Amino acid sequence: MPALNDVLAALDALWPPERAEQWDAVGTVCGDPDAQVTRVLFAVDPVQEVADEAVDLGADLLITHHPLYLRGTTTVAASTFKGRVVHTLIKNDIALHVAHTNADTADPGVSDALAGALDLRIVGPLVPDATDPEGRRGLGRICELDHPETLREFAGRAAARLPATAQGIRAAGDPDRTVRRVAVSGGSGDSLFDAVRAAGVDAFLTADLRHHPSSEAREHSDLALLDAAHWATEWPWTEQAAAQLDEISDRHGWGLRTHVSRIVTDPWTAHAAAPAAPRSTP
Repeated sequence: MPALNDVLAALDALWPPERAEQWDAVGTVCGDPDAQVTRVLFAVDPVQEVADEAVDLGADLLITHHPLYLRGTTTVAASTFKGRVVHTLIKNDIALHVAHTNADTADPGVSDALAGALDLRIVGPLVPDATDPEGRRGLGRICELDHPETLREFAGRAAARLPATAQGIRAAGDPDRTVRRVAVSGGSGDSLFDAVRAAGVDAFLTADLRHHPSSEAREHSDLALLDAAHWATEWPWTEQAAAQLDEISDRHGWGLRTHVSRIVTDPWTAHAAAPAAPRSTP
């Protein structure tokens, strides 16, 4: 059985912490470096429900994409919801490790998993990492469809292949326009519009698209936009990451058992569709 320290070294090789954004909080939140690891759970969010799942599973290590303490803290008191997560994990000898923006830009990274879930052919990174001489790492991915689809069809593809959420898929643009080449970025992506326009794609699929950046992007060009739930665009990475750790475990003879959380931690729980209205109606 490997020690936690051995597993963490392997994870840091997959997603080097130095490649995280300066504002990010990645790495190990809690855990004994010398403790043995036999079972690992992957999830997007380190929320209480996921911590409880790790306990029920008998996991020794929980790996999440989102940080527990992104902006730091002065307390881990169990009277706070994040403190209660920490108490739950420590009391049950479960370590917590975070791979966030260092997993976003990895090769393969979060957007590779998103493209794979949509069955898209990856051409290259949307925002290449200047430190990668092979030009494979970076933020987002530029992709091509196997055959042209209408925007309506491509939105349907995304709705069918990404995990179901209350939001579903929102689209902006002519539903009948042809989509051949797309950009994808797991998580919040409306800061990438300049790179998306420069890529010359027909559509951009991401999450958390805000009104003003989206409106301005549509005024700049006829770029079609597809807005999915943040959690749904990043969940495919958990399966990809688990497979990567499985391969490492097999190579070293560790015998790790990896699991992927199916708990939907997207915060939105219901959606009421409005009747279709003409564009002139406010």
